[in-house]
Amino acid sequence: MEAGPTIRIAQVGAYVFTVDFGAALPGLLTDEAPPIGGGTGPVPEQMLIAGVANCLCASLVFALGKFRQDAQGVAAEASCRVARNPEGRLRIIGIDVRILLGAESDAMPRIDRVLEQFQRFCTVSESVKAGIQVAVTVEDGGGRRLA
Repeated sequence: MEAGPTIRIAQVGAYVFTVDFGAALPGLLTDEAPPIGGGTGPVPEQMLIAGVANCLCASLVFALGKFRQDAQGVAAEASCRVARNPEGRLRIIGIDVRILLGAESDAMPRIDRVLEQFQRFCTVSESVKAGIQVAVTVEDGGGRRLA
């Protein structure tokens, strides 16, 4: 087993925390949304979906490079669905990630091979899928849905 990254979190206000990623990176301020918190930073749900979306995009970039495909940039939009569990507590029940490629699919002759495997490289989404449904779509620069 390999050691993964470590963070440190410290409370600095009612629901405000600083996230310390280590000496090489700037800290991040998190908060809860009003009316509970002040909304001065991302909420935990945003942090989770940011991690999933970022990892998927990085995995896609890796797979694009492996097959020498120029996507002319990768961007994503992610959202989550929240519902109450049987005890009435809020839970994330799904994450939707929409990935956008800058190039049209016609300019990437091996895009099908990229799309059939890139998600398997993503440590975060593959781990999260064990407990939360993660749905991923990919669109090319012309808006055509590829996956």
